[in-house]
Amino acid sequence: MPLRAFAPNAITALALCFGLTGVRFAIGEEWEKALAAIIFAGVLDGMDGRIARLLRAQSRFGAELDSLSDVIAFGVAPAMVLFLWSLQFAPKFGWTAALALAVCCALRLARFNSRMDAEFQPHKSAGFMTGIPAPAGAGLAFVPIYCWLVTGNEVFRQWYIVMPWALAVAMLMISALPTYSWSSIRLRRSWRLFALAGIGLLGAALMTVPWLTLLVVCAVYVALLPFGVASYAKVRRRN
Repeated sequence: MPLRAFAPNAITALALCFGLTGVRFAIGEEWEKALAAIIFAGVLDGMDGRIARLLRAQSRFGAELDSLSDVIAFGVAPAMVLFLWSLQFAPKFGWTAALALAVCCALRLARFNSRMDAEFQPHKSAGFMTGIPAPAGAGLAFVPIYCWLVTGNEVFRQWYIVMPWALAVAMLMISALPTYSWSSIRLRRSWRLFALAGIGLLGAALMTVPWLTLLVVCAVYVALLPFGVASYAKVRRRN
């Protein structure tokens, strides 16, 4: 491993550790800390690849480590948190629903790795991803917990609410839906200062009302899914 590859791989390892730490907090029923640990793992996951490209330190080792970290931090850890928080109280199939989230995350990443060297990737070539990415899937899986933390209403903790939602998120991860990626976002020059201001305000909102802010972010993300499909269809027609 060259020295320049140490930093991005270390960040990936940190993401893995934070994801598993979320499970540790869930075992102690410290739900807010559990969610914060996994969400911070998602932040680290968004940094490692960009740092690797900046340092020209991309490697097959880093790609494999990143996939293994993603499976644990955004597949296994969210599945365990949801099971300990709600799904363990289901009379049947609670563990099966939790497993579905972890297994679909692993299948999504296996599909990504298998296509890494493929010459023709229609979604990627158009700047889109196939299905929702693993960190986004983990964030969406926690929507019932966000609602519970914001409202205090125990109905959001009931297994018959959590189970179908977890299964739906699992299916979205392995779906063939084209979804927006960072490379598909184009900001006009006149909008860039507004975007910077919005990011600053989003950071402030995350510090003051984190769970409500994350709930709004998830709602916006889900609302953008049909627009992603329409945008991809427009790109395909143009090409």
